[in-house]
Amino acid sequence: MRIAVAGGTGTVGKYVVLAAEQAGHQVGVLSRRTGIDVRTGDGLDAALAGVDVVVDATNPSTTNGAKASAFFTEVSRRLQHVGAAQGVSRLVTVSIVGIDRVPGFGYYQAKQSQEGAALDGPLPVTIVRATQFHEFPAQILGHAHLGRIGVMPRMRVQSIAARTVGEVVVEVATAPPGEITVEVAGPEPADLVDLARAIASRPDHRMAVVPLRVPGRAGKAMRSGALLPRPGVRLAGPGFADWLNGEDLAAVG
Repeated sequence: MRIAVAGGTGTVGKYVVLAAEQAGHQVGVLSRRTGIDVRTGDGLDAALAGVDVVVDATNPSTTNGAKASAFFTEVSRRLQHVGAAQGVSRLVTVSIVGIDRVPGFGYYQAKQSQEGAALDGPLPVTIVRATQFHEFPAQILGHAHLGRIGVMPRMRVQSIAARTVGEVVVEVATAPPGEITVEVAGPEPADLVDLARAIASRPDHRMAVVPLRVPGRAGKAMRSGALLPRPGVRLAGPGFADWLNGEDLAAVG
């Protein structure tokens, strides 16, 4: 099978590429690094010629709601229409568990716009919703810090390894179409601050972590578990502690 991965150099996209290659599929990375702009369409027609399935694992460089929404909807529509013109059979879009349960948070509203734009196109779509990645607190610490002090929002999560999400996405992309939305989560719930402190206590990431109470309805929803999966969702390891002692943390930017 030929699979094209938009955002194939990102946190989860690189693991989609890896899992697809390990399963013996032909994989193309749709990225500006490879000369393809999925937002403007430059180089996209040729890149999707002969492709069976497109995976959208893109992410904008901003969390601003309006800007992120514009990015997501433009990319989804571009992949849908160019993909249909080139004979692609399906689109698989990577999204987030619980985004419809956190009111007033711009980035999550943008992800909902992405899902809507994807579902509105001519190609059949499967949306893979995953909980926050194990990598998420390290990524926040990499940006929200002053010296050796980092800030971390209070939120309940049931994090999952990005590598595992990549494997699930490939499994969904190569299986016969089924449910429109597939959800997957890590094995156990936790507080994001506690996960960040576990990372920050390691010799190579030594840092003090200060909890941040996100204001408003969105912050309250995050703290109260709106981003946790519903009962019956598929659970997949490794757990956070096992992941932390593995090799993937060193690759977190």
